Amino acid sequence: MASTFEVLAEPHRRRILDLLLAAERPVGELVRETALSQPSVSKHLRVLREAQLVDVRVDAQRRIYSVRAEPLRAVEEWLAPYRRLWAESLDALERHLETIGDDERKARR
Repeated sequence: MASTFEVLAEPHRRRILDLLLAAERPVGELVRETALSQPSVSKHLRVLREAQLVDVRVDAQRRIYSVRAEPLRAVEEWLAPYRRLWAESLDALERHLETIGDDERKARR
């Protein structure tokens, strides 16, 4: 079975997850929203289901898909140190821009 990162590396699968994050949806709606063929969407959903990133329930003749948050926690945990690094970099940029702004204000006086 593919790792969560391998599954998420595919842009169409990320798009499907984004759609399912907003609301659970049947396959037909995912086909319309992604402009992919029904077999292609079904293939991506099978991969997402095998990776346990989505759940499926049967409603009469339709299969309704929804996101499973639990497996994404590992991704969140892995990204946490990088998020802190980005935040520190943005804080440093903000301080630098404030310094430049202060220097420009002083030069105008």
